[in-house]
Amino acid sequence: MTPGTDAGTATAFAQAVYVVAALLFVLSLAGLARPTTARRGVTLGIVGMALALGATVLLAAERSERPVGVTLGLALAALVLGGAVGAWRARRVAMTELPQLIAILHSSVGLAAVAVGYNSFLTSGLDGGLDGGPDDDAVHRVEIFLGVLVGAVTLTGSVVAYLKLAARMPSAPLVLPRRNALNLAAVLVALGLLPWFLAADGPAALVPLLLMTLVALALGAHLVAAIGGGDMPVVVSMLNSYSGWAAAAAGFMLGNDLLIVTGALVGASGAILSYLMCRAMNRSFVSVVLGGFGAPTGGPGAGAAAGAGEHREVQVEDVARMLRGARSVVVTPGYGMAVAQAQYPVAELVARLRARGVAVRFGVHPVAGRLPGHMNVLLAEAKVPYDIVLEMDEINDDLAGTDVVLVIGANDTVNPAALEDPGSPIAGMPVLRVWEAGQVVVFKRSMAAGYAGVPNPLFARENTAMLFGDAKEQVEKIVQAL
Repeated sequence: MTPGTDAGTATAFAQAVYVVAALLFVLSLAGLARPTTARRGVTLGIVGMALALGATVLLAAERSERPVGVTLGLALAALVLGGAVGAWRARRVAMTELPQLIAILHSSVGLAAVAVGYNSFLTSGLDGGLDGGPDDDAVHRVEIFLGVLVGAVTLTGSVVAYLKLAARMPSAPLVLPRRNALNLAAVLVALGLLPWFLAADGPAALVPLLLMTLVALALGAHLVAAIGGGDMPVVVSMLNSYSGWAAAAAGFMLGNDLLIVTGALVGASGAILSYLMCRAMNRSFVSVVLGGFGAPTGGPGAGAAAGAGEHREVQVEDVARMLRGARSVVVTPGYGMAVAQAQYPVAELVARLRARGVAVRFGVHPVAGRLPGHMNVLLAEAKVPYDIVLEMDEINDDLAGTDVVLVIGANDTVNPAALEDPGSPIAGMPVLRVWEAGQVVVFKRSMAAGYAGVPNPLFARENTAMLFGDAKEQVEKIVQAL
């Protein structure tokens, strides 16, 4: 497409489409805030992205010196390739693998930001300046530098999060001597390379850019490696925020307004979600980034929790007998339910109990599972009614009047050490006070500690019974016994 009236019309049309797409993205986020409107939110997001991609292809065709057909063909080839890979992974991924899938997808956003940064510099920075003059060149170089910095941190941080969530590296935090000082030094070194990058001419500017990239890659890996398993849901949310800011930085480098808006929406929403989750855990965001549950504290409480008393084991028929005599039941799910794919028999069990007149509700901790909203997605997948799925703050005060609590795959989120043991690594974290109920049945495969590596004295309480085995199989047997 040659410059002229048609090109100007194409640009104006694309910008108008961008405004509509941005509005659809905002409405999509609003729809995703509630389960009842989530499907509509996803649909609005898909429509907005389709419009955005179409407008972007139109702009690319306008700005390119190649024929329109060639530009459209390249764009369609990229869309088909990416869509095929995405559809293949989406069809193959299990619900338990969703957290690590999201983590690795965040790494792709970071990689894209790094690639865009280097491409932008190589195509516009080696000639000593842009068309707009030295001032524009300096601003553009700052955009490149910050975009590559955020993208590199997101890239390696997301890869480490994927490895931890996939159990390919230990979930315990990596505790290096003076680790906070190392992080601060990495940030200062990276920012200290910016003046050199701005002052260097032509290919010489690649040296500080490469050095900064290496420092940022190491920083991202260490930041997440130093975070323990108990904080991984917050880490996923935090990396989501990072990926949004990386996308916004890419938007500045490319001069794409919609990418800036979309990246800012993702970055801000991820940061807000991280803040809300940290507040629910009674922890500051900074402490999560620099620390992490499961870190050795050396306090006396940790040892006391580990040496708690003996546990009591029950069988399926015992649990069925408890449920027959119960008037109120609360189910508190955790990642173990996802691993066992037990949400479907759990939903059947709940339906049978409700048919008997038993009041059944779910108590979901804000960081249950390894992904924000992980348990809610599982329960919605099994068609559990939304109105009986309650958050921790909504259900906690009612647990003292509950006859039976079924803890299915949860561990750290029901640990009384958080409230009773000042020396515990999770001290101060709000938890579901399941031990206040009449009877507690914990579904577990073994007596091993949870993902955060913190022992749970709940298992030795007088009103707690352990039902060992695969959660799905055990729940199915309970349904049969009822």
